[in-house]
Amino acid sequence: MPALSPFLKSTLLVAVLLIGSGCRQPAQSQEVDGMPPPQRVAPPSSSADEIYASRQTAITRAVENVAPAVVSINVIEVRQVRVRDPFAGDPFYEYFFGQRRSRVQQQQVQGVGSGFVVSPDGYIVTNDHVAGNAAKITVSFPDGRELEGRLIGTDPESDLALVKVEPTEPLPYLAFSQSEDVYVGEWAIALGNPFGLFEAAEPTVTVGVVSAVGRDFAPQEGRVFRDMIQTDASINRGNSGGPLVNALGEVIGVNTFIFSRSGGSVGIGFATPAWRVRRIVDELRTTGTVARPAPPGLNVRALNARAAKMLGLDVSEGLLVISVDAGSPAAEAGVLPYDVILEIDGQGVADSNAASALLRSRRPGETVMLRVLRDGQEREMPMLLTGGA
Repeated sequence: MPALSPFLKSTLLVAVLLIGSGCRQPAQSQEVDGMPPPQRVAPPSSSADEIYASRQTAITRAVENVAPAVVSINVIEVRQVRVRDPFAGDPFYEYFFGQRRSRVQQQQVQGVGSGFVVSPDGYIVTNDHVAGNAAKITVSFPDGRELEGRLIGTDPESDLALVKVEPTEPLPYLAFSQSEDVYVGEWAIALGNPFGLFEAAEPTVTVGVVSAVGRDFAPQEGRVFRDMIQTDASINRGNSGGPLVNALGEVIGVNTFIFSRSGGSVGIGFATPAWRVRRIVDELRTTGTVARPAPPGLNVRALNARAAKMLGLDVSEGLLVISVDAGSPAAEAGVLPYDVILEIDGQGVADSNAASALLRSRRPGETVMLRVLRDGQEREMPMLLTGGA
């Protein structure tokens, strides 16, 4: 092999050095100069699953379980409406045809409210003011079905009613809370169909807390609202009769009315407690009516500071007994005129309306305990309630 010239040797050496150094340089992208190399997309991490799971709260789970059993209730009522004759008071017309009087005619009125299924065979709880006077009831379910409803019984005093549909298969239904303990500050979820906007559709859900318990109101148009649950969950017209549930999906009350100066929700709504609803629904299902005790046979007057001073009493609140009917429950209990009734079953009574409402919430055959002040001494008197209207 001929010997290489010094020039070729130096050329080969330079080429070898260049090739060796090039092998140690990073590979260059074929993108436009200055652009960063493409990044490999990493597979989804578990953090996305964690975020998704965090959206599933106790409230969403409760709503998922409860919503299928919440219904819209459409009613047609036939009301007696007094219509004024347009010629009434017209002296010319009355001269020839005699005096005209207003007349009464029947008028169909449509209404809408909410309710919820309480048994797989189709019993539904709602308010009396929703369905109590209905001539026709149509129940709309979240899955789009509509069934004819039949009024089983109603109780205007507690504003509760029981409706029955005839399903072809078992219905999803809700369970009442078995505990009377409702905690102020716990989650409260209201479901229903406000303003009748979404019939045969998923119910509207509003969430708040239990604002208070044991709220009492004076009787209103024959209705007695005692031990009511107060909530700030938004409740509007059309929500009446829908359930108020806790974070476990248990019914703690039936949405009944709101306090509002504008007519819309201002966050002060009230629900009849579940323990009372259970008892009334059981009676309606069995007999179609709710038995109320007879009046106790007392003529009373609210005690005020002036009367207390005249009688030499150390109390300023209670019911001063004026007279007692012979043979009445009060007489049998031993109540006498000039006694002062301080409490009934541990609850103070400041006026006759409060006492009447409390007694009307009991049942014939039950015994209530009266705490009575007589001659400066307090004593307890059991009073047995008898049957009534």
